[in-house]
Amino acid sequence: MEAIKTTNFELFDIIVNGEKEEKEKVKLVELEGWVKTNRDNGSIGFIEFNDGTCFKNVQLVYNKEAKGYEVLTALRTGAAIKVIGEVVLTPEMKQPFEIHVKECELEGDVADDYPLQKKRHSFEFLREIAHVRPRANTFQAVYRVRSVLSMAIHEFFQERGFIYVHTPLITTNDGEGAGNVFDVTTHDTKDPNYFYGRKVNLTVTGQLHVEPFALAFRDVYTFGPAFRAEHSNTARHASEFWMVEPEIAFADLSDNMDLIEDCIKYCINYVIKSCPDEMNFFNTMIDNTLLERLNHVLNSEFKRMPYTEGIEILKEAVKNGHKFDYNKIEWGMDLQSEHERYLTEQVVKGPLFLTDYPKEIKAFYMRLNDDGKTVAACDLLVPMIGELVGGSQREERYDLLKKKMEELGNDKELEWYLDTRRYGGCRHSGFGIGFDRLLMYITGMQNIRDTQPYPRTSGSIKY
Repeated sequence: MEAIKTTNFELFDIIVNGEKEEKEKVKLVELEGWVKTNRDNGSIGFIEFNDGTCFKNVQLVYNKEAKGYEVLTALRTGAAIKVIGEVVLTPEMKQPFEIHVKECELEGDVADDYPLQKKRHSFEFLREIAHVRPRANTFQAVYRVRSVLSMAIHEFFQERGFIYVHTPLITTNDGEGAGNVFDVTTHDTKDPNYFYGRKVNLTVTGQLHVEPFALAFRDVYTFGPAFRAEHSNTARHASEFWMVEPEIAFADLSDNMDLIEDCIKYCINYVIKSCPDEMNFFNTMIDNTLLERLNHVLNSEFKRMPYTEGIEILKEAVKNGHKFDYNKIEWGMDLQSEHERYLTEQVVKGPLFLTDYPKEIKAFYMRLNDDGKTVAACDLLVPMIGELVGGSQREERYDLLKKKMEELGNDKELEWYLDTRRYGGCRHSGFGIGFDRLLMYITGMQNIRDTQPYPRTSGSIKY
């Protein structure tokens, strides 16, 4: 009988979900992958085997009758192998089947200093070996969910007729006006700005470039990397990260918040359904309240509260004895994560849109409210994280936007952006989701460095 070349994923799918006739065809199989553990009891041995196609391991069982028995007994964690074996159904056991090995071939051995062994390693240690950590269970789960969550983002917007726009990574502006940019230079001349004839930098947001597309296609989004040169060594900040930035025409702030709520719920539901094994792993090993919290979000109406009301609630909390690290609460301040978490965890006990922020602490492109003091902005706050999404209705009134930009001194370099208000502009809104933070929220991981394949943070870079 000739062995059928297959994968862990295909085997689990056939054995668990396949028809009887389909299962009966799978007798002798060929698998290629890596050893997770190897336990030889003398007369019989057991290998936990994974080929990267699904989170679950396949158990390989071998004895002295297997061709290549000497190779099998000597296999070390991390070794790459090819095996041919018989599929044996084990419905009474934890796993629905196992493979009884007939032949084994060593594809690639591992050195004595292979860093992943059968013990728990700290995340700090694993960050130092980013080229190996994808093989660790936690990161197998993280990066698989990262891939699935990326697909969820695209499917959400594509199903609703949005156009996907690739915005540039090299720009002439900093978008947010904060000045924390990475300059782009060359080394071929004494003038580092000669290539483009002016100073350029890596983008901090795709928003400004995607807005004109909303005025042509109505509903658009960009999803790509962004760069911010902030010396912020926190668990939630990285200098390179991915942003999801939709823009919708003929839409106000309320429409924007409706879309945010739909998007977040869709992504959570998509991941829970697509990655049940990984999500159960996170719920068991990382945060045993994770699935309960996510399901609570799915079944919650996202509350809405003006910034001014939030400030009054925080002031009252301080008056009643609550201690924040930053205890000086006043209107006009930029809320800290602890304040955001208090509002969402202690006050509304669920997701919360905080709206209508003071104009001084928000970006120039946000629409000025009728009170002249606040802008039509919203931040989505969620338990455990704080801010997850930031958005606003954009200032569509040419004169007001031009005046604000003149005050900031960016009206000349962003003249093209002002043109969009003169050439058939309309009310429009949009938001940004920090993709890595969304992944943190959905997986329960506590540090952004553990959601990115090769994290970029201030202080050092290895890869």
